[in-house]
Amino acid sequence: MTRRAVVVVADACGAGALPDAAEYGDAGANTLAHVATAVGGLELPTLARLGLGSILPLDGVAPAEDPPAAYGRLAAQGPGKDSTAGHWELMGVVVGEAPPTYPHGVPAGERERLATLAGRAIIGGAPSEGLAVLERHGREHLRTGALILYTSADSVLQLAAHVDVVAPEELYAACRAVRAGTDVGRVIARPFAGAPGAFERTEGRRDFALAPPRRSYLDALQDAGIEVDAVGKVADLFAGRGITRAHPGADNATAIAAVSRLLAERDEGLVFANLIDTDQVHGHRKDVEGFHRALREIDAAMAGWIARMRDGDLLILTADHGVDPAAAHTDHTREHVPLLAVGAGMRGRHDGPLADVGATVHRWLTGREAEDLPGLPLQGRAQQEA
Repeated sequence: MTRRAVVVVADACGAGALPDAAEYGDAGANTLAHVATAVGGLELPTLARLGLGSILPLDGVAPAEDPPAAYGRLAAQGPGKDSTAGHWELMGVVVGEAPPTYPHGVPAGERERLATLAGRAIIGGAPSEGLAVLERHGREHLRTGALILYTSADSVLQLAAHVDVVAPEELYAACRAVRAGTDVGRVIARPFAGAPGAFERTEGRRDFALAPPRRSYLDALQDAGIEVDAVGKVADLFAGRGITRAHPGADNATAIAAVSRLLAERDEGLVFANLIDTDQVHGHRKDVEGFHRALREIDAAMAGWIARMRDGDLLILTADHGVDPAAAHTDHTREHVPLLAVGAGMRGRHDGPLADVGATVHRWLTGREAEDLPGLPLQGRAQQEA
């Protein structure tokens, strides 16, 4: 029997504060619960049937009596609360020390060094939400051509430029140069268009991430001759390591369509997808209605994917971190993430580390465990906890 696995990361859909959340300024964080309360209850019939309401209390989502899926919460073992850390840990890469962050802004001396690396003047440098920083510095950028730099509580440097002032390929080249000269987690290129007061980011975002410092489950799958299709920013987050093919996913509609197409085309292997709208479009802007709308789109997509599943298929929905709208800041939040897994033998409650996702996929597709990587397949954890 040929086997397929699909792992879908609903970006920033956190499921309650981790024990060390207060150290990150995120005590009491609970993205899904606070979104549910803010909108007067979630309408997610497919996810409710699979057991989402059995993972944690959620307005509008009742606990399921006998979910036809494995369900639970997963926890990060290493530091950080961004997409790189979350996706790496899902595939078994747990780091001991977080890369540098700039919670109070990028210091002047470092800005000068980054400008030298980029080959172009830089303005800004403070932590900011993405559209707000364009309105703050956009006019000066249009006048001078200087790149707009901003950051957040994550280990990230973002460089924005108007497409009519700096061609996207030139912006990407600048970001590659900055990437090569810094150990920050991600350097993100942010092309934008439009006029002051109506700036909008294009679909040309590119993430230039550090390569994982050690072997991942993607590498183990590649060594076993199993192909991996990455959708959205997944390939960027792993710097292409362990990825056979990369597919665009600048928004949820594009990424969902790609997953559906790959389910129709591929007979075996892994599809690893990121759905970004709950984070990039709605989460950082505290747009709870938009967040709920994106969740409903994911719910409908899950129903369609489940209907297409064959014998030998595994479908996992999870997340990478939170972005709680009730937080005082607009950054990511240090949270557990939900787990819903559909496939033969996938039943009952399963709580564990994020790496259990990679371990489960590896065993599902190869029939064996990778002894040199962390995590435990869901089936194995159920036996261990019995």
